[in-house]
Amino acid sequence: MTQPRLVAGVDCSTQATKVVVCDASTGEVLREGRAPHPDATQVDPAEWFRAWEIASDGLLDGVEAISVGGQQHGMVLLDADGEVVHPAVLWNDTSSADATVELVSELGGPEAWAAATGSVPVPSFTVTKLRWIRSAAPDAAGRAEAVALPHDWMTQRLAADRHGIEDLTTDRGDVSGTGWWSPTDNAYRPDLVELAFGRSLALPRVAGPREIVGQTASGAALAAGTGDNMAAALGLDLQPGDVAVSLGTSGTAFATSTTPTTDPSGFVAGFADATGGYLPLVCTLNAARVLSATAQLLGMDLAEFDEAALTSAGSAGLVLLPYLDGERTPDLPHSTGLIYGLTRATAQPSTMARAAVEGMLCGLADAVDALRAQGLPVHRVLLLGGAARSRAVQALAPALLGAPVVLPEPGEYVALGAARQAAWAVSGEDNPPTWEVATGKPESPVMTETDAAHVRELYASVLAGTRPVLSKPHPTHS
Repeated sequence: MTQPRLVAGVDCSTQATKVVVCDASTGEVLREGRAPHPDATQVDPAEWFRAWEIASDGLLDGVEAISVGGQQHGMVLLDADGEVVHPAVLWNDTSSADATVELVSELGGPEAWAAATGSVPVPSFTVTKLRWIRSAAPDAAGRAEAVALPHDWMTQRLAADRHGIEDLTTDRGDVSGTGWWSPTDNAYRPDLVELAFGRSLALPRVAGPREIVGQTASGAALAAGTGDNMAAALGLDLQPGDVAVSLGTSGTAFATSTTPTTDPSGFVAGFADATGGYLPLVCTLNAARVLSATAQLLGMDLAEFDEAALTSAGSAGLVLLPYLDGERTPDLPHSTGLIYGLTRATAQPSTMARAAVEGMLCGLADAVDALRAQGLPVHRVLLLGGAARSRAVQALAPALLGAPVVLPEPGEYVALGAARQAAWAVSGEDNPPTWEVATGKPESPVMTETDAAHVRELYASVLAGTRPVLSKPHPTHS
């Protein structure tokens, strides 16, 4: 019996490193491993490599190629020798909120940024972190000679034949989230690096989608790698009319496009994808943890929370704005969560559980509508991530998102997409290999379109009425 050709995909995410080893022809997962990352918004990149060593231990025998899908936007500053000069500042670190306001204004406003890079910066974007670190850590900023993304750094660290900052590579998908690369022109905007940082920095070479950029010590080929959302799109094999809605630490809604998008409102980020196309995307900071935090508040486990949300006849006018960790979209980094409509009648565990699910999904429904406004068709929604397993989420999502919902079978789609890219790189073919994505049916819907419209209208009115308050920085106490 012929042994399958093996490829490995790596998901270097916010919370953990996950590794899958797949059959290069079919995508069947044959081996997998996982190791956690520190729970912080600034992390020594060496922690990622330690997690890789643990997660990949004993998995890589016979692997021909490896690719890394990394968390987007993280800033890794390096000195002239390639040494890290400051902990990596991750996408969910909002310290650069004030720097963001400065940068958007200095270039000429949101329209100027959308025209230059396809996106309007928010505090998660790497360019805002460059501006912030100038004053927050001037010694580290003074030693910096290059800036890389998490997947760039990990790919370099895995390579046996690449060492200096001149050998750094990235890909057009991940680099499109920095704020200094134009998806429309397929080119860097080094002037935006200088605007943010006050001087130039070395930038990684942008590799092609199926390029081999190096080799590991064991002889495995290193594919270009990409950002986590781009890898997920590749792992899901998104087609025109598909929108992926991922409910993990953050919430994302994204689709593939053959043309670049520009949204001056800043709602839709005009990213590139991992195949040569584009990946318009909306990201929220608050998704699955809204449900777990509310369940904890109610003294329930997640199964009890689900049952409570499903047994409620509705939220009865109770609205939860789910901005528990601030918010990225809409751009409200200083906001907090808010409960509106609390009465004796609505102060019930089941009503609160229902409002939490509705609030989280309303934020993602706004995201899906923003993609529609960019001219993207929405024929079906692929619902994935930890919170997609919630029966209440499955039952409410079709009406609130305004489209049929399918459930890709649970899997590590970022790592799978990276593995598919690795298989593509060593295949010699023009297109990625065809890997089947199995899907299941969600829980039966429990909400009508009329009820969904009412819930979304009330959510929008509460957000509009409270936004001036939510935009203000939190009071601080010593």
